[in-house]
Amino acid sequence: MSFRISGLSPEPFRPLFGLSDEELAAHGAKRYVADQKPGYPDRIEMRDAEPGETVLLVNYTHQPADTPYRASHAVFVLEGAEATYDRVDEVPEVMRLRQLSLRAFNADGFLVDADLVKGRELEPVVERLFEKPRVAYIQAHYAKPGCFAGRIDRA
Repeated sequence: MSFRISGLSPEPFRPLFGLSDEELAAHGAKRYVADQKPGYPDRIEMRDAEPGETVLLVNYTHQPADTPYRASHAVFVLEGAEATYDRVDEVPEVMRLRQLSLRAFNADGFLVDADLVKGRELEPVVERLFEKPRVAYIQAHYAKPGCFAGRIDRA
């Protein structure tokens, strides 16, 4: 079964790019300079920032459904990122390197199923979750920090 992994659009974050640290703080955001790789997983281009690149730590509402599962958490976005990652049947290395929590939701935003998986073993678990007709989409989260990693849809 084909699947699509997509990162976040840069649009909501563009107003933050280039702001001073004080201005970012007023928006509840913080700038970091990547000092190691892996270490700062960007959610737009779906890659680890290279040492020396800047990322912004922001709060992102990854589950906007008006249900008890509505949720937001901290995510890194690459400052100045332009291109949203959007690929079919291709898992970005940033996800391959990490343990993932997969959360399968129905069209109304209610949790249907969930599982833990090593990023290198992602495909069979995604396929198993999508075998359930009630599953509309899957959210991947980095299991240790619990933050949103990306969205997975049927292709």
